[in-house]
Parts: sequence; structure tokens; C-alpha cells
Amino acid sequence: MRLTHSTPIKLSLVLVLTTLLSACGFHLRGDYDVPDALSTMSFTSYDEYSTLTRIVHRQLRMNSIDIVPPATDVPNLNLDSESTTERTLSLYQNTRTAERELTYQVNYTVTIPDIGDRKFTTSVTRSYLDNPLSALAKSVEQDKLENEMRHTAANQIIRQMARLKANIQAGTMELDKNGHTLTKDEIEQQRLQEKRQKKAASDLSNSDEIN
Repeated sequence: MRLTHSTPIKLSLVLVLTTLLSACGFHLRGDYDVPDALSTMSFTSYDEYSTLTRIVHRQLRMNSIDIVPPATDVPNLNLDSESTTERTLSLYQNTRTAERELTYQVNYTVTIPDIGDRKFTTSVTRSYLDNPLSALAKSVEQDKLENEMRHTAANQIIRQMARLKANIQAGTMELDKNGHTLTKDEIEQQRLQEKRQKKAASDLSNSDEIN
């Protein structure tokens, strides 16, 4: 195969783009660094036949997660619920809706044996034009958007699971008020402080009653 003068330039461009994508944290599907502790887990859902359930199941497989039946010693991902809300963004001069915004939300829980569980919420927002002259086109576009948002939400769920590495290392799923993972020692100190505060409040209350 003959190489043209532009070949080295094209190769250089590919290398540059690859470096930039890696630097900005871009991931191909199935390329999230899910912790080893979650490489085998069970997957349950409020509706095992829903489209979202099938999409998340596929994403788990794509990220090399072995899905097994639920057990007390196996991590679990449970889809608690999904919902779609809609609001008007703009109106035509005749006050009919011109543009709508869809917000798709998924609530789910991740449970890790001997560490605990935590509830998460992920949401995806999209907007679309509402054409009053073509109800069928509007319906097709909305269905397409909702399906796209389900795929995006499924990717966000896998991405959040990849971020649980710090919790697994700390041995806890609890967070402080700033959203940072608490260590076991910090949790114990927090509980001791709460006990002292409750005792101090109780002693003050008893003192007031005596007086």
C-alpha cells in the first residue's frame, strides 16, 4: 500500500485526538473502572421487564460485571423507580406550547455486604420543539428522546458505581455533610459526639426540672 504525504499528518492527528480524549476523562462504553469488589453482583429492579432494566443489565455486562442471583454476601444494584416530568419552556404567540423540557429521573440503591447501602438519584434533561401540526412527529421525537435519556442514565449509574472505590476502601457508605466519604474512625467519633450531645441535653433538661 502506497503512503501519501498526508499519511503522517493523519496519524499525528489521530494520536493528538486520542491524547486529548484520554486527558479529558472520555470513556468508551464498557470502559468504566468499576471496583473489583463489584465485579460480581446481583441486579434487581422494581420492574424486571422495563426498558430501563434491560438497558442497565446490558451496561453491566458490557463493563464485565458478572450478574448472579441475590444473596446476603453479594453486592446488589436495585432500581427503585424511574419517572419523567415535563415543563413548558416557551410559547407561540397564540399561547400554545412551542418548546418543552423533559426530565428523566432514576432512583436506585447500591448495597455492599459488611459496608452498607446508599440511595442515589440520577437525572437527565432534554428539550424539544412541540409542533402542534404534527402530533405523530412529536410523539416519535419524544419516544426517541426518552430512550436516549434511559441510555444516558444507565451510563451514569455505572459511572457512579465506579466512584464507590473510596467507600469500599474506607469500609463505609456514609458521607459527611460535604459529601466526602467518612472513615470508620470518623464515623465512631461522630457517634461518640452525638452521644455526648444527647447526654448533655438530657442533663440540662433534668437540671431545669429540679430547679
